[in-house]
Amino acid sequence: MSRERVLILGAAGRDFHNFNVLYRSDPTHLVVGFTAAQIPNIAFRVYPSEFTGPLYPEGIPIFPESNLEGLIGELEVDRCVLSYSDLSNQEVMEIAARVLSCGADFELVGRRTMLRSSKPVVAVCAVRTGAGKSQTARYVVDVLKSAGLNPVVIRHPMPYRDFRAVQRFSSPGDLAPLTIEEREEYEPHVMRGTAVYSGVDCERVLGEAEKEADIIVWDGGNNDLPFVRPDLWITVADAMRPGHELTYYPGSINFRCADIIVINKVNTASEDAVLFIERNAAQLNPRAGVFRAASAISVEDPDLIRGRRVLVIEDGPTLTHGGMHSGAGRIAAEICGASEIVDPRPFAVGSIREALERYGHIKDALPALGYYLEQMEELEESINRCDCETVVIATPVDLRRVIRINKPSTSVRYELVDPENRLADAIRKRLNRLGASA
Repeated sequence: MSRERVLILGAAGRDFHNFNVLYRSDPTHLVVGFTAAQIPNIAFRVYPSEFTGPLYPEGIPIFPESNLEGLIGELEVDRCVLSYSDLSNQEVMEIAARVLSCGADFELVGRRTMLRSSKPVVAVCAVRTGAGKSQTARYVVDVLKSAGLNPVVIRHPMPYRDFRAVQRFSSPGDLAPLTIEEREEYEPHVMRGTAVYSGVDCERVLGEAEKEADIIVWDGGNNDLPFVRPDLWITVADAMRPGHELTYYPGSINFRCADIIVINKVNTASEDAVLFIERNAAQLNPRAGVFRAASAISVEDPDLIRGRRVLVIEDGPTLTHGGMHSGAGRIAAEICGASEIVDPRPFAVGSIREALERYGHIKDALPALGYYLEQMEELEESINRCDCETVVIATPVDLRRVIRINKPSTSVRYELVDPENRLADAIRKRLNRLGASA
């Protein structure tokens, strides 16, 4: 019997998970390749045989998605499976049109890829990249710890340097070899004393995490669906981007499936925007508890901003495929009275310059891209070339720990604020119903 030939469209995360769960041991399908989008330096690598299993003794090649139509013909593809996130509904259908016009089928997959855990699972997801999912995950972990539980975080895989089945991070020393993108997701948890697991084989990751956890916290990437079936599904909506809960994949699924919807950034958004999201929640997911939250910004040294020309550095993915023009750094610069926010484009080099050209909506912020060592060096050079008086670092990790900055600098931090602890109370009530207790 001939095997259906499958091409998995990905971005170094969900794609490998979908393969592991759906195809690795399935003799009726043949995965002929992965494609790569969003993340640099993933294409032209090979998903290694140690993860692909005996049906794929040579591993599986990864190709650029830009050549999708050619690949479908050359590899005689029968089916393309979309396996990455933070795409507008329009973009999803444009990819589908490219696939279908070449004669292949197009598929989306969902809950059947979710693993089951022996421990209770809280999933923290989002409508869009940059909505505040990570700060919400940190808040949830704090609530769980206050209830006497030992939460362990499972992060979306980030195989930017190499492919590893399971990784565990629990001390600052564990973070030393990581890229900026990896550190941004792991470090905030580790610095609060929470163990973080990641890796390309989520089944093995989950098994190791379960050995030490009372409860699992899924802290996903972008606006992806959870890889582990949640007992409590929390979705963060962004009050600065009302309506995106309806029009982005798969964030709109997170919005519809959530047990709890957190509308974040209400302190910087309009009341009309918040009400719009609340109405959408009432219509699309009336069973969900809906809570407002603020993203509180604190500045290490406001005097370094006041009256000065500043370069603002924001979280990379939030600006790039997240589509934001700016973030907490710009807000902090304006609040603290910067005389000017400097345009970074004339000073950017290498892949940083290319990213600013590709994402033309970014005007007065520098995305902190650091997916690989050379890009980290280019980020450092771009910062140090900039004609500014102060560097405002508004990234989840303090960049001064990983690169050298030759100008005065100050960091901006942002944490979730839960007015009257209503969100915390709702989480505790749900935990009681689940029987999760210390």
